[in-house]
Amino acid sequence: MTYDLTFPPTLKARIALPASKSLSARALIIAALAGDAAVEGLSDCDDTRVLRRALAERPDTVDVQAAGTAMRFATAYFATQPGTRVLTGTPRMCQRPIRALVEALRSLGADIAYAGEEGFPPLRIAGRRLQGGRAELPADISSQYISALLLVAPTLAGGLELRLRGEVASRPYIDMTLGLMRHFGAEAGWAAPDTLRVMPRPYSRGGRYRVEPDWSAAAFWYEMVALSPDREARVELPGLQSHSLQGDSAAAELFRPLGVRTDFGTEGAVLTKAAPADGPAGADLTACPDLAQALVATCALAGRPFRYSGLRSLRIKETDRIEALRTELGRTGAVLATDGEALWADAPAAALHAPAAPFATYDDHRMAMSLAPAALRLGRIGISQPEVVSKSYPAFWDDLRRAGVAVTPVAGRHPLIS
Repeated sequence: MTYDLTFPPTLKARIALPASKSLSARALIIAALAGDAAVEGLSDCDDTRVLRRALAERPDTVDVQAAGTAMRFATAYFATQPGTRVLTGTPRMCQRPIRALVEALRSLGADIAYAGEEGFPPLRIAGRRLQGGRAELPADISSQYISALLLVAPTLAGGLELRLRGEVASRPYIDMTLGLMRHFGAEAGWAAPDTLRVMPRPYSRGGRYRVEPDWSAAAFWYEMVALSPDREARVELPGLQSHSLQGDSAAAELFRPLGVRTDFGTEGAVLTKAAPADGPAGADLTACPDLAQALVATCALAGRPFRYSGLRSLRIKETDRIEALRTELGRTGAVLATDGEALWADAPAAALHAPAAPFATYDDHRMAMSLAPAALRLGRIGISQPEVVSKSYPAFWDDLRRAGVAVTPVAGRHPLIS
């Protein structure tokens, strides 16, 4: 199945974004540890459903499918819970490294063994009460490893002192975790620039929390406003606020030089066109790598020189997102270069064109959503495996239709292919 996309000449929409899956995952772990905490407005996506089911059913074999956050958080959670379980996922998930988290949990007393290749899922976890104490992690790995340890730390007999070696990556995601933990009564924070400390103080029972709209999902609507030829383009995003626990709220600042203005009000955010800044675009995205695909696609499709760095973690996501972006945007005529942790284009392509065959999405939800707005500059395009958006934003295609986009399912051989 593929979808054909054609955008209307005007862009006017009011879109109810999905709830943040990052906050949903953290809130689910805390609620399970707290006992009777109430979490409202959870994300209705594949990743959240997988984790919610695992925590509710606690089966002997926990299959998180393609949910990386669920794999990391469930590893730490089930290490602290009675019973023995095997934690596994898709073939791609079993290629994503987890050694650093396993070694840190073992140093705190966890009983975890590899059920397959050393350093990768599946894992065999014999849960028990952990003593806690001191642990270390490399600071430049996925913040989900760090958050996984922090979330269970209030239940450890001795709490947790976690030292991070090297330069801290994705600090906003760590701060998001700490903020939500404190909301539920935990005593947790930075003891030093490289050290986190959590006291052995259980989460408060009876706490309540409502999950915010997802700033990561908002990035694709920013991309659409930036690429739209409609000078009066306007997208309203109810509930989206600047004072957010989510590091991806940086989208408002990062898209400003690309020609998108954000006005916040009591009802949420309104995106409109603005004059783009002069010169090449770029930023270090270490703190918000999930914005990379929308930003890179925007610049490449707008024919704007750019350089975005801090992208090392994109290599081990649902796919190698750096190579996937280079490949798919390259099919339009854009020429992107990389040194492994940065993507850039020194000059715009002489001419961009719609590829002859649908864009590939690599089983990656963010590839599908970041490539969809290409139709604003290239005309009719195709997107293969459009169902992958269910991982984080199941209503994405319906929301495009609400914005007037022609989203047409095509079965069998695609008519764009000659």
